[in-house]
Amino acid sequence: MIKDIILHLERDPSRDIVRDFAASTAEMFAAHLTGVSFAFAASIPNYIVPNFPAGVLADLLSESETAARGAIDRFEAAMKRGGLSVEPRLVLRTEFGPPRTFSEMARCFDLSIIMQSDHDNGINNSVLIEATLFESGRPLIVVPYIQQAGLMLDRVVCCWDGSRAAVRAINDALPLLRKAKAVELFIVENKKTANESVIGGIEIGRHLARHDIKIEVIRSPAADIDVPNTILSHVADCSANLLVMGGYGHSRLREFVLGGATLGILSAMTVPVFMSH
Repeated sequence: MIKDIILHLERDPSRDIVRDFAASTAEMFAAHLTGVSFAFAASIPNYIVPNFPAGVLADLLSESETAARGAIDRFEAAMKRGGLSVEPRLVLRTEFGPPRTFSEMARCFDLSIIMQSDHDNGINNSVLIEATLFESGRPLIVVPYIQQAGLMLDRVVCCWDGSRAAVRAINDALPLLRKAKAVELFIVENKKTANESVIGGIEIGRHLARHDIKIEVIRSPAADIDVPNTILSHVADCSANLLVMGGYGHSRLREFVLGGATLGILSAMTVPVFMSH
């Protein structure tokens, strides 16, 4: 069940669609929604402070705090109209920065919601997404910056390759799959999946049927390097509203390395992506 959702609030008002998407998700599941806004990224080491001209550091901190408080104010104003159970949290300082802090906070929630990076406009959420994926132990939804609507579940596409990450993602997504009008199990056929019987989708299909979820199995051949494009093309062709997939990669000494398919999806996604690791 999804009863407790944590949202990373965007300081740029033009990206508040992620807030509205999270609100629609909380409304669908009658869940509590916590919106978190970070001010300055982390405590500035003492050895760096002397290199700042007089007044510059104070101005940076003040500007950052003002933007963070603005995100909280917009969140509170928007939520008053919806009648949801909500909680704003303003984090002015963190010892290790927002990615680690948010990922640790997310461990006590059912679902995290974060907006996609927009590198063309200098907005980078990549490390935040990676930290939450690898370190929280919880699923997250990454919302594309081109998103216009709230959560819709007319057609959900689940990527399937028989891996542990794929199983984890589908299992974590069960509350959404139960509400979906149509669910597809999408299998990209390549060397990795050619000789694995579990890839066929029969067993996972039976498992989902026991949860009253009927699936349609779709197969598409593709070379390993074309997996992200194959998935995204299918999502567009079938007018899916949500993509469910395992998050591939690893974390080592808090340096996060995403797998190629995962990175490709997150770079060019056009629909919200539900991910677990």
